Amino acid sequence: MKAITYSSYGGPEVLTLSELEDPKVGPGEILVDVRAAGVNPVDWKVLSGGLDPLMTTIFPVVPGWDVAGVVTAVGLDVPEFSVGDAVMAYARKDWVQAGSFAEKMTVPVRAAARKPDSLSFAQAGALPLAGLTAYQSLHRLGLTAGQTVLVHGANGGVGSFAVQIAAAAGARVIGTASERSHERIRGLGAEPVTYGDGLEERVRALAPGGADMVVDYVGGVLDQTLAVLAPGGRHASIADDSVGDAGGAYLWVRPDAGDLAALAELVEAGSLRVDVERTFDLADAADAFRASMEGHTSGKIAVTVGE
Repeated sequence: MKAITYSSYGGPEVLTLSELEDPKVGPGEILVDVRAAGVNPVDWKVLSGGLDPLMTTIFPVVPGWDVAGVVTAVGLDVPEFSVGDAVMAYARKDWVQAGSFAEKMTVPVRAAARKPDSLSFAQAGALPLAGLTAYQSLHRLGLTAGQTVLVHGANGGVGSFAVQIAAAAGARVIGTASERSHERIRGLGAEPVTYGDGLEERVRALAPGGADMVVDYVGGVLDQTLAVLAPGGRHASIADDSVGDAGGAYLWVRPDAGDLAALAELVEAGSLRVDVERTFDLADAADAFRASMEGHTSGKIAVTVGE
């Protein structure tokens, strides 16, 4: 099979289109004919060696944890899926090696869910990691209807999903973003406010009692979070590990088939949309990484493989 690989840490320049043997399908796994792989900031952070202290890396590495495709084989004890099923997954494994930037990938059943019919493979491949990050951070804080939720970074890949998930749950959502993104944020279901100096006053003007829940997807906003948090409110961050010292939660997304299926239900209900701004062919994966690193896209980036 063709796959993007790298044999040493570095930047996009170390990515190479290679020929590898097809993966073996172990118990509790499915083999997926990859149609699309989402590009996320963690992909180029892993590529740079940023997660080397946390995860074992076996070179050569195929990058990518988001995947959408069609099941072509099932391992032992896999009653959940059949050959021909269209699936999606946040397919992070316990080590860094066999990712989704390839024609084929094995996926643990615990990570996979059926692809919504209403999503293209590119959209489905772009949903899992960012969507699960938003879903799990909100629900671990106890998201319920009637709450006021502040989303830092509401126009980003994770933040835009969080806005929609919270709004679908019946929460009032306030989202921080640059002024040029306010129209998009409003369309997702949030009341937009401009980030930066004076944020506390702008949030308090909308919600004098403060926010019941604050989720941070950008980092560097802990003081602002605490300034607008309502008494008894809860907060979490995926970008600032110091939040624990301030009574918050520092979160790391987990592969979870049940949570991913819940996202699929929101998609099918019309409550969650997946905006893919750019797609790249597999051979151009390095350019996809560069586009992600530039950070100027509003929607998601995906690499397509034979879609």
